Amino acid sequence: MPRYTVHVRGEWLAVPCQTGTNTVRWLGKEAVRRYMKNKPDNGGFASVEEVKFCVRRCKGLGLLDHDDTLEDTLEDNEFVEVAIEGDVMSLDFIASKLEGVDLYSKYQEPEKYIYLDGNSLTPEDLVNLGKGLYKIKLTPEAEAKVRQSREVIERIVKEKTVVYGITTGFGKFARTVIPTSKLKELQVNLVRSSSAGVGKPLIPARTRMLLALRINVLAKGYSGISLETLQQIIEAFNASCLPYIPEKGTVGASGDLAPLSHLALGFIGEGKMWSPKCGWADAKYVLQAHGLKPITLKPKEGLALINGTQMISSLGCEAVERASAIARQADIVAALTLEVLKGTTRAFDTDIHAVCAHPGQIEVAFRFRSLLDSDHHPSEIAESHRFCDRVQDAYTLRCCPQVHGVANDTIAFVKDIITTEINSATDNPMVFAERGEIISGGNFHGEYPAKALDYLAIGVHELAAISERRIERLCNPSLSELPAFLVTEGGLNSGFMIAHCTAAALVSENKALCHPSSVDSLSTSAATEDHVSMGGWAARKALKVIEHVEQVLAIELLAACQGIEFLRPLRTTTPLEKVYDLVRSVVRPWLKDRFMAPDIEAAHRLLVEQKVWEVAVPYIEKYRREHIPESRPVSPTAFSLNSLRMNKCVGTDHSDQD
Repeated sequence: MPRYTVHVRGEWLAVPCQTGTNTVRWLGKEAVRRYMKNKPDNGGFASVEEVKFCVRRCKGLGLLDHDDTLEDTLEDNEFVEVAIEGDVMSLDFIASKLEGVDLYSKYQEPEKYIYLDGNSLTPEDLVNLGKGLYKIKLTPEAEAKVRQSREVIERIVKEKTVVYGITTGFGKFARTVIPTSKLKELQVNLVRSSSAGVGKPLIPARTRMLLALRINVLAKGYSGISLETLQQIIEAFNASCLPYIPEKGTVGASGDLAPLSHLALGFIGEGKMWSPKCGWADAKYVLQAHGLKPITLKPKEGLALINGTQMISSLGCEAVERASAIARQADIVAALTLEVLKGTTRAFDTDIHAVCAHPGQIEVAFRFRSLLDSDHHPSEIAESHRFCDRVQDAYTLRCCPQVHGVANDTIAFVKDIITTEINSATDNPMVFAERGEIISGGNFHGEYPAKALDYLAIGVHELAAISERRIERLCNPSLSELPAFLVTEGGLNSGFMIAHCTAAALVSENKALCHPSSVDSLSTSAATEDHVSMGGWAARKALKVIEHVEQVLAIELLAACQGIEFLRPLRTTTPLEKVYDLVRSVVRPWLKDRFMAPDIEAAHRLLVEQKVWEVAVPYIEKYRREHIPESRPVSPTAFSLNSLRMNKCVGTDHSDQD
């Protein structure tokens, strides 16, 4: 017998159907009838017949024709909503209206697996798990460690030993001993009371990352969770059953208690849950639709599920990966701008950077050399100003290796910390099976990832700050020798005037967002948790800063490509022409003013999807293979003013002599 789960005015109703020949209208009326039956006042209706409604799928919000049969329209156990005419429904409830859920509209269950052992997960792995590219399995070694740690918990419960969080209360109630008969209730109460987050829910990809990371930590075997419970969680992950997790509420010490509690709440069948199959519904219904059962928590398991830094660290992994991607592409965008502004390659000479040997600086200078005019990739634009009399470029061009370089080194530093954190046991108390002991500690404190992500925001922001200044140079005719705001018939057309304002606004927002959240601490839990990291906000604002950086660089990319139009028929280097062609595949040249926001979004998408890097990196790596750096001493007179003037034009800034 088919059955449907129907949402009516905030309540979920299971409606069995005797025959598939019943119509959508019948399903709507039957759901309303059951809703009225449960209400003392019949829900405000005199009869079912007077209720006017429409029926739509929860996933995708597709409206259903009342006269269609159920067997032709819906799958068994599908989730639908009855929207009653005149009601004002909250759009926040429907998954398809939430940020990022559209990415799952073409979701396909992955066939490949990642084996987790708690020790070897990378940020890239976690991001791919968030994208739904893999399912999860535990390694045999991890399974053995989980079993061994659970045996320690079972012995403690059997012997009625007093141990924090297992046979006692939590926080201020750590000295309150709980009777054996109520140990399971203790764990459920902990999850329920700690599910106190607020704000928008995490998008599916971020919830998957958070869940996958919690599984990885539990796989280390220091949490005391049973293998049975852990396998149930893995099955839910593999089915993409994702609990409703508000993004706000963690102070980042004693773990990310609020978000992880919402995670656990869904798995015990309470709260809301989302899956590609069902959309949003009550957790118990979503689990049931996937053939899964709610978890019954055993002693210590509630605490094992909610104590750790996984919210901070999972968002931190996304931040690090996106920062790495935009930092690489920032070099390409800046190189294109330098070409348009007729700058020099001399500032990227190998010897200059060899005597100030920061790894990031050296790599950025190398990328500029590989993209700009050389024997490998000659540029007609560079040749056109080879013997001009300018002295040197502005800092926003000349100092890209130093400014972009430290952003790269910052990302590498933060990535090391985040990688360590995601493979660390962050519970309290910790179960050491080999010693047969349980020890309370403070690995749940999020200070490491919080400080690192504050640093990441500061470091990556500078890519936008310097990019915005390059946009100014492109738009300002006194600095670029191009038409004002990169458009013909200026005055009639405004071109990139307000696009530059947008870039300036984003950079200004970043200045506030870069204030470190981890310098703050507020005492919580009656002063037992008297120093906290505020790492959740550090992670969320780092992601916002990085998004702004991507958007500013998208505007610069568009401006640089528009600048190329005014230098035609001259051509730039082959790799930069490939970048130009990529942009022109989604954004046409500006001949007159038009709606600009879609163009910015299209360029932003190219950067987020790393398309700009993909077209340029073959040329960068070919240059790396073919280029043999010359090893020669640096002469004190090697960079005399005369020798500079005998080479390519070196800039567009006449006033800058520093």
